[in-house]
Amino acid sequence: MITYRSYQYGDEVQIVKLWNRSLPKDPITSNRFRNLVLLDANFDPKGLCLAFDGENLVGCVYGIRRLLPMIGTELEEENGWITYFFVDPDYQNQGIGLTLMQEVERFFQENNRKAVFFASYAPNYILPGIDEDTYQGGYQFLQKQGFQKLYSPVAMDRNLLDYQVTDEIKQLKEEREAEGYTFSIAENKDLYDVIQFANNVFNPDWGRAIREGLKEVLPMERVLIARHHEQLVGFCLYGGYEGIPERFGPFGVDPNQQGKGLGKLLLHECLFQMKAEGLHNAWFLWTGEKSPAGYLYLKTGFEITRRFHVMKKDI
Repeated sequence: MITYRSYQYGDEVQIVKLWNRSLPKDPITSNRFRNLVLLDANFDPKGLCLAFDGENLVGCVYGIRRLLPMIGTELEEENGWITYFFVDPDYQNQGIGLTLMQEVERFFQENNRKAVFFASYAPNYILPGIDEDTYQGGYQFLQKQGFQKLYSPVAMDRNLLDYQVTDEIKQLKEEREAEGYTFSIAENKDLYDVIQFANNVFNPDWGRAIREGLKEVLPMERVLIARHHEQLVGFCLYGGYEGIPERFGPFGVDPNQQGKGLGKLLLHECLFQMKAEGLHNAWFLWTGEKSPAGYLYLKTGFEITRRFHVMKKDI
């Protein structure tokens, strides 16, 4: 007989074990699970819905809502997120996933949520959405539960073994520098500007990633900035998410400065720094394939390695 309940202390051991059995292409360690789930300021045990056969965990769906604002007082009080779900391969097609989804929907409805997303949660998403190629059954399951595709970000990777700065990039940098632009490694005096720029021009999660990364795992020399006559106009970094050195981003340039190649220059500055540090690859999980950034990455030698679908269901 299958029984259902929410998370209790100690369940994480079975959750990690079943996760790696059910999602072998995206395994997780106990430390990553602790950091991304249990230590998340928005973690609520009631949203972590579990299915058991006797004492054995056989299924899991994790729903989360915002308890701590990303910035200001905004709690996105109408939204909830599901960041992962899985059922033991030996127990699939028995309605366990459906019941778990009903349990997590009840959690959201009790907390007055009107929309549920898979899986565009910040700050601690596992993947940006469902990878249809890897998890075709999971994608079809979400569709059957009433989730609809919103958009499809892509992950990209670039091998750095053949990377070198071209004469074109060197010339472009000289031209911009003659116009008063500077490109440098961030210093303490730059941090307030960088974090506010990331928050206000782009995404509060980017500002959080920079701030928390520098406090915990991110060396200052991995944060690069561009200024024009002292005005901050762009930044990029690597190693900020989970302290993984080869993970690139976030990265942004003032929209009012577009068309001058500043993003291209910052990207190349960053890739050069990564290679100089001895890294062999650069990768990230989330960009728009047909966005300006997406085109820039492709022109710079990045290749699309995964596609995801961000899904939404109105409840």
